[in-house]
Parts: sequence; structure tokens; C-alpha cells
Amino acid sequence: MENESLIATVFGYSPQMRILNYLLDFPTNDFTKKDIIQALGMSKQTFYKYFDNLEDAGMVKVSRAIGKAKLYKIDKSSPMVKTITEFEKKLSLQIAEQEEAKIKHPVAVT
Repeated sequence: MENESLIATVFGYSPQMRILNYLLDFPTNDFTKKDIIQALGMSKQTFYKYFDNLEDAGMVKVSRAIGKAKLYKIDKSSPMVKTITEFEKKLSLQIAEQEEAKIKHPVAVT
């Protein structure tokens, strides 16, 4: 997939992970459900099957309402979201350290 995130690479591309990853990519933005569906190119049926799970788990919250439309965003105060973002930071650091080690100790070409 284009622009793969570390989270998606590790945990896969299930619909629930795609929704979560999208919201994690834009932590200060809020979106209508329709915005998320369109951005992910996901069917409404698939989206609604998984979105409620994220909201029920406290990972996604209503940020505001515009008329009848509710806007949602990642809940950065959620313990699960904090754990995921911390894991992503640690994973990124580990990958950077591995890449640095490769540079310091290049493999000899024979």
C-alpha cells in the first residue's frame, strides 16, 4: 500500500485498522463518517460494521456537531490510543537504530 504506516504494517489492513490509522494520521482533525468513508474508499456497510467498535472502545470520540452532522476524531486521551502511539514511536526508533547500524557497518560487496 502507498504511504504505509508502521501501525498498519505491523497490525495489518483490516477495515478497523484502516479507520484507526486514518484518524491517527490526522490527530487534530475531525471528520464526519462520510468524510472517512470517502477518504478510505470503504463501503458504508464495512465502515459501520467496524466504526462503532472503535467508538465503544473509547478510541474515537465525537468532537463537535455541525447541524445534525457529528464530527469524530481520535481520542488522544484514550489509554489504548496512547499505547498504540507509544508503540509506534518505539518501533520507529528501533527501525532507525537498525538503519543506523547498517550505515555504520556496511556489508562488504564481493
